[in-house]
Amino acid sequence: MATKIGFPVRKHTDDYFFLFVTLLIAGVVFIGFAHSYYLAGLFHAKLPSPLVHVHGVFFTCWVLLLIVQVAMVSANRVSWHKRLGIFGMILAGLMVVVGYATLIAAVRRHAALGMSLESLFADDVLQLSVFAILVFWAFLARKDGPAHKRLIILATVSLLGPALARWPFAFVFSSDLVFFGILDSFLIFMIAFDCWSHRRPHRVTVWGSLLIVGMQFLMAPLSHSWWWHQFTAWVENL
Repeated sequence: MATKIGFPVRKHTDDYFFLFVTLLIAGVVFIGFAHSYYLAGLFHAKLPSPLVHVHGVFFTCWVLLLIVQVAMVSANRVSWHKRLGIFGMILAGLMVVVGYATLIAAVRRHAALGMSLESLFADDVLQLSVFAILVFWAFLARKDGPAHKRLIILATVSLLGPALARWPFAFVFSSDLVFFGILDSFLIFMIAFDCWSHRRPHRVTVWGSLLIVGMQFLMAPLSHSWWWHQFTAWVENL
């Protein structure tokens, strides 16, 4: 009886938690791009090229789809969730391709936001690569619900750096510790939830979090390396 009564309670707790996390992610993205994109009229926003508009649409659709998918699972619309999941995997692939294309165009325009061109290029290449790895892992784990949804959330968190970098609050940029601390609070939040609800962190939460943190530690050494400067210069002159 204890197992039969406890299972729905745990399920609903998971549903509420992941819906709350997806809304937090949407909030981070909206605040970051409100001035330059969302409140600037979307397609009427003054962006440097149509490719940046496509990039913005794809990444916005991903966040909205994430919220819808979590809500569908909460409402027991699992069949709809699976059908939309096919679209989600296609969208993720397009995001990576368009993301790299947009990044290369930004390097060629020298469009670095408060950082060196090498840092912009290294940071975004790493974030897109980690996103691709985590989404592919989520695809492989699609029959394991708890692992799948955690990997999708972690994949989305890995892309939040550019949104947070555009927040209009000075404290965010007071130090790297504060900046990455805000991003990593999602990871800590998920690990803490796993420990509270399931008595231990889920394995994909641990490994996915380590991958994201490792990516963050790799950003500075990569951007300062001699060969990366040469590679960036080569891309810049394509």
